[in-house]
Parts: sequence; structure tokens; C-alpha cells
Amino acid sequence: MLVALIVGAEIAFWVLLGLGLLVRYGLRMPRLGGALLLSTPLVDLALLTATALDLRDGGQASLAHGLAAIYLGVSVGFGHQIIRALDARAAHRWDGAPAPAPKPKRGRAHAAHERRQFGRHVIAWAVGSALLTTAVWYVDDPARTGSLTQLAGLWTLVLAIDAVVSLSYTVRPRPEAGAAREKEPQKTA
Repeated sequence: MLVALIVGAEIAFWVLLGLGLLVRYGLRMPRLGGALLLSTPLVDLALLTATALDLRDGGQASLAHGLAAIYLGVSVGFGHQIIRALDARAAHRWDGAPAPAPKPKRGRAHAAHERRQFGRHVIAWAVGSALLTTAVWYVDDPARTGSLTQLAGLWTLVLAIDAVVSLSYTVRPRPEAGAAREKEPQKTA
């Protein structure tokens, strides 16, 4: 049942997001559209409540509980960025706002973007790990919470890999497009 709630929360997030943008730009009701966009965290709160109630009622802490914690962490870490980016695209498409700048693909700007994304991942990991740790503490039965502990360890490994990849661009940024062509050997006829 909890997996269905996680899927439902994800669907509800995107429905609220789409509805908020449609009302804000399509129906020209910016306040109501903004209120719908601001209500997306309520979906997270409902999922958190359902997860806590399931554990309180003696439910076996499972991968589904861990996925709920990950979902909530990712929502906190990346949700605002997703909403802001889609809002900018909708404003450009339907309201005549300037086009959003594309993500940088090379150079120091790309390295800075990767560092910011890694920072968001750290926030998501911290929130999700705190929820996982709280669930382990709340249940207080290692036999029932082993999957949550394993999931936290796996996510920490993923975070470490992301750190290496994301921060490597700071040490060695991708060369700018013009600089890459200059380094290529000239073909002779």
C-alpha cells in the first residue's frame, strides 16, 4: 500500500504543478496558480504522515518506507528548482517572458552548475537520511529496520560517487567549445 502512496504522491506533485501552471498562465489567474504551486509540499506532508502512521501501527520497515524517505529528500532538495524551471518555461511560452537560459555544458559555468546540483543532492541526502534515521530510531527494532539502514548506506555511496563526478569538473572543467577546436590537430591534404 505504501508503494501506491509513493506513486500517488509523485502523480499528485506533477498534477498540482501542471494545474498550477495552467491556472497561472493559461487562465491568467496568477495568485491561484501560485497557491497551487505552493501547495506541492502538502503532498510530501501527506506521504510523511502516512509513512509514520504505518510504522507506528507496527508495519515492517521496508524498502517502500525507505523510498518514501528518499522521495521526500529529493523533493526538498530538488523540488523548488524543478518548479522554478518549469514556471520559467511556462512564462516564456505563454506569457512572453524571456527564454530561460540553457544549462551550461562547458567551462567554469558548467563546473559551478555541477557544484550547485551536488549541493542539492547533499540537501536531499541529508533530509532523506534524517528521515531514515528517525524511522530506525522510532521503530527501535533492528530486525524490522535493516532495509532502511542498508538503503541509507547505498544512498551514501551514490552521494560519494556524485561528489567525485560533480566536483571533478571544478578540478578539470570541460574545455570551452572554441578551446577544444584549437587543440585538435590540423588535417593536412
